[in-house]
Amino acid sequence: MIAILHALGMFVVDLFKSRCRLEAENLLLRHQLSIAMRQAPPRRRLRGRDRALLVLTTRLWPSLLDAVQVVQPETVLRWHRAGFRAFWRLKSRKRAGRPRIDRGLRDLIRRMSMENPLWGASRIHGELLMLGFEVAQSTVSKYMGRVRPSKPPSQSWKTFLRNHSEAIAAIDMCVVPTLTFERLFAFLVLGHGRRQLLWFEVTRHPTAAWLARQITEAFPWTSTPDYLIRDNDRAFGQVCTSRVRAMGIRDRPISPGSPWQNGCAERLIGTLRRECLDQTLVFGEAHLRRVLSAYAAYYNKARTHLALGKDAPRHRAIQRSGDIASIPILAGLHHEYVRI
Repeated sequence: MIAILHALGMFVVDLFKSRCRLEAENLLLRHQLSIAMRQAPPRRRLRGRDRALLVLTTRLWPSLLDAVQVVQPETVLRWHRAGFRAFWRLKSRKRAGRPRIDRGLRDLIRRMSMENPLWGASRIHGELLMLGFEVAQSTVSKYMGRVRPSKPPSQSWKTFLRNHSEAIAAIDMCVVPTLTFERLFAFLVLGHGRRQLLWFEVTRHPTAAWLARQITEAFPWTSTPDYLIRDNDRAFGQVCTSRVRAMGIRDRPISPGSPWQNGCAERLIGTLRRECLDQTLVFGEAHLRRVLSAYAAYYNKARTHLALGKDAPRHRAIQRSGDIASIPILAGLHHEYVRI
């Protein structure tokens, strides 16, 4: 700004000079500019006010374009066109129309749209009205369309399992080494509804006939699940699968190399290893059966579970009065706390 004022001041002073004086001064200034241009770098950086002064001067006196040496004349014209576009863009900006809604309401519309892919604009608009928001349905459509997918996504395995948890059971086997480096197999049955350990048994050689018998004992005829998720193990032979179908259970083996499809059972085995088997030396079948029996009772009745809202698989009543006593589990490896 100071440079522009200085240039305007010099222009006013030049109005009182003689013509010969101005021509001589102009010749001298051109010669000095030529010397400076020969020593200047090939690319010069001009400030915004310098560009504005060049554009204003050439706008008032277009013939002065021939005298510009700092930049090319086409550059000055390009600056002028850019300024013209910026000026009319500023003049043509929208000043009227419907005001923007609050940011919190926009975020709520996007959240409802993402959480409920089957909902349309009318359904979300109705929910907003019930929550006390006065907004047009067209506005809801405007903001939900920015994040809404082109078609409702297919449900994930997690959603599918939650919707059918009460009708799903999962089975899996866990390998347990003994003190003498023998291998024992622990067969586990988990109910998805309350994450309850329904049945377990131990063997050295899991055959199809043995597995079929365990499934029969785990599910009485009055409590059979609709679906049974299991691994693609060769141990589940024709005898086992035939028994499952005869009980009216739909056999659902997971895809090869996809243990995540039986994630609840895998999580149970991981918990069993971390909290019990990795802390215990197993002497044999009878000893492993006793250890699993004690841990299963603790797991079902006392241990809190994140997926159940910090409740136990078998609902644990909240106790608010009485002295707190601890009951050791597995010789003090875990403890159950109760009020007495």
